[in-house]
Amino acid sequence: MIRSQVTAAMAIIPGGSFRLGSDDHYPEERPSRRVEVASFAIDVGPVTNSAFATFVAATGWMTTAQRLRPAGSAVFAMTPGPVDLARPDQWWRFVEGAAWDRPEGPGSTVDGRGDHPVVHVSLEDAEAYAAWAGKRLPTEAEWEVAARGGLEGATYGWGEDFAPDGVAMANVWRGAFPWWSETRTPGPSPVGSWPANGYGLFDMIGNVWEWTSDRLDQQGRCGCSAPTTGDVRHTLKGGSFLCAGEYCARYRPAARIGLIPDTSTAHIGFRCARDLPSRLDSLP
Repeated sequence: MIRSQVTAAMAIIPGGSFRLGSDDHYPEERPSRRVEVASFAIDVGPVTNSAFATFVAATGWMTTAQRLRPAGSAVFAMTPGPVDLARPDQWWRFVEGAAWDRPEGPGSTVDGRGDHPVVHVSLEDAEAYAAWAGKRLPTEAEWEVAARGGLEGATYGWGEDFAPDGVAMANVWRGAFPWWSETRTPGPSPVGSWPANGYGLFDMIGNVWEWTSDRLDQQGRCGCSAPTTGDVRHTLKGGSFLCAGEYCARYRPAARIGLIPDTSTAHIGFRCARDLPSRLDSLP
């Protein structure tokens, strides 16, 4: 499947009984549990800059970051050397003017990055896009089922080995966080750059965190996310290009964090889901 086809495609995920969560990693992933999930459809890849631009042109939508006073969003910046990993404020900064179409702030652009996942989007932004597209956000359970790609109980979305035969499987931090990266300029990669999982889905692990429709029932937090305050948090899944093995090993289907709904950062995006119609051949 070529990248231009990824954003328009949805995959049908068969329903059934699934084991979700993990007893082996972070506390907020516990307990491992069995849940029933009905069949559903989910976007093959996260929503891209091009797709979001179409939505904005059609609706005039202003994102949460654009409506703030002052307008802006959280942008990641590598540190010049090793730092205290208990201080995420050392690599996150609020940049006035940063938004989905200016991801690094004034002077930046998404030109040439139309196939990258849209970022700097809040829960409200994601829900507005989904409603406009005739879709919805996936539940956390749906998202995790889809991310597992049919491999129940596997640590990663592709099996038990993080890098099978030495091959990187997702856009996650490779280096020493947050000051040295093999990619030199860590950031979102074009949707479809990494191998699809067993359901044919791209970027379910790594690249950008993705909003779900569920509130977080525990205090799952991760320093690779910009600091936020607030009591009501929604669950995000999948990890991002900032997840590092020595610091935030949340590039797994079971991993989860919770952020307040108006959060927007340089590593948060989303994908949409849809209830299945009575006739499967009517699904675009």
